[in-house]
Amino acid sequence: MCDTCGCNITPGNRHLIIGEGKLARTEDGRTAVSVLQGLLSENDHQAAHNREHFDRRGILALNLMSSPGAGKTRLLEATIDALKGELGIAVIEGDLETENDAERVRARGVPAIQIATGSACHLDAHMVHDALHHLPLEGVDIVFIENVGNLVCPASFDLGHHRNVILLSVVEGDDKPAKYPVMFRAADLMLITKTDLLPFLDDFEPAAAERHLRALACEAPVLQLSASKGPGMEEWLGWLRGEAAAQRERATRGESLRPSVAPDAHGHDHDHAHHHAHP
Repeated sequence: MCDTCGCNITPGNRHLIIGEGKLARTEDGRTAVSVLQGLLSENDHQAAHNREHFDRRGILALNLMSSPGAGKTRLLEATIDALKGELGIAVIEGDLETENDAERVRARGVPAIQIATGSACHLDAHMVHDALHHLPLEGVDIVFIENVGNLVCPASFDLGHHRNVILLSVVEGDDKPAKYPVMFRAADLMLITKTDLLPFLDDFEPAAAERHLRALACEAPVLQLSASKGPGMEEWLGWLRGEAAAQRERATRGESLRPSVAPDAHGHDHDHAHHHAHP
């Protein structure tokens, strides 16, 4: 996917391939595949560094992914309001342009850094690393990384996070997991959003969406919620509380958790999140 369309090259890693950058010249001077493999390797290296940054502080990092308009930012607003005074939250926002989403989050009293990706259709670990230099993390328990709205490329890039949360809104169609298997196979949690609209739709069955997910051999839990109206939010908040507590426990043991990453871009598969101890 990204190997074909060229969006492996982002504002975060462009420095590696221009001028005297580490990957500016390949062994034969022209092999594009070598450059792309190098970029992915550098991304994984940076992601590991980012994850260590979170782990040292016992912070849970979540990668929120979905198509545009599935309700990621609205979910963040409702989550911030519900957990205010209980869990510290910070947010990294990814969009091609504008600061709109970051401004909405900041209006809730939470620090947020906006990443404008330009033409890149996903975040990468370098962009997240740069954002972390400007994001105050004192007292933070969870960092939400709201990825660019896209059901293809974001799943192929490790950002240094711990869990993938995939949103599927009821207005999109319940067969999205079947149509975009790379994204949904990487899910650690699938949220069916905007469920308050279900009474007005006759072409979305939550059970069918879950069947499509299970057909991908994905065992991620599935929750249904409406961030605007409230139903289902408590289950989501309970999941967050449990994951934040588990991350703090891992940190005390010197362990970490790596999320699933789609095999398509990397040439290898991380089917399951796994633990590893810090050296």
